[in-house]
This record gives sequence, C-alpha cells and structure tokens, in this order.
Amino acid sequence: MPSFDVAAECDLQEVRNAVDQANREIQTRFDFKGVDASFELTQGSAQATVQLRAEQELQLQQMMDILRHKLVKRKVDLAALDVGEPVTTLNAARQEVGLKQGIDADTAKRMVKALKAAKLKVQAQVQGEQLRVTGKKRDDLQQAIALLKAEDWQLPLSFTNFRD
Repeated sequence: MPSFDVAAECDLQEVRNAVDQANREIQTRFDFKGVDASFELTQGSAQATVQLRAEQELQLQQMMDILRHKLVKRKVDLAALDVGEPVTTLNAARQEVGLKQGIDADTAKRMVKALKAAKLKVQAQVQGEQLRVTGKKRDDLQQAIALLKAEDWQLPLSFTNFRD
C-alpha cells in the first residue's frame, strides 16, 4: 500500500553555514564597524536556537534581515523560524530565534482533519513528530500532498519516505 511521511524539519548544517556567513558579513559591514554584534547557533537535544547579540535594538533588526537573507540563499524555509522578542538593557540587546523541528500534536490533528474533510481516500496517522499518510492509489497520495502544500501550516513541511 503506497504511503509517505510528512515531517517538519530544516537542515541544521545549512543553518550553521548561514549563521557563519552572517557573522562574516557583520564583521565587514561599515554600519557594524566597532560594534559588538554576533550570531551564535546553539543546538540542544530538543531544539536549536540562534542567538543575536548587538548593542541596540535597531542593530538587531538589521541582523535579523541579514540572517533571513542568508537562510533564503541556503534554501532554508523561513517558516522554521520562531522569532522571539528582543531584550534590551542599557548597553546590550539580544534576541533569540528558535528553529521549529517536528510537527506538534495540535498541528498534526489539524492536518488529519483537513485530509478527512477533503474526502480523499487516504488514511493519516500521527507517529511522534511525523504524520504518515497511506492510500490505495498513488494519485490519492499526490492529491493529499497538494492539499497539505496549499495550506499555510507555519511549518517547513517536507514529504519523505514515499513508498509504492
């Protein structure tokens, strides 16, 4: 029986490369000359985050634009970004940007509900942080992929493990 998996993940190696490129750009830009500003990627067991550090909140906004530009160039979906609020003190500002990995339970339930509402001849089941969709025909699965791509789930969806 044909099936495929729906996952929400971004390539952390590409994110690391984008962060390194963004750090190099900040070191060479004229408007950041003499400014203590940097990007730092931290990878925990559950989630990876990018920490932005600068002296002012305006610089954080400029750094966020640089990071987004570098991520797009490396083909990382911007829907994976979970941008936090900037925290400013007297002489420093910082901001955390989380990277979404995996499909949370509520979003997975909404995806299953959308597939059922479309009356496609497919079955969807939640498997941890993924969604497995099975059907009798390959065409039904392709319609399910098109349906899931059409909606905005605020996640970087990837369709993997397609089996005939």
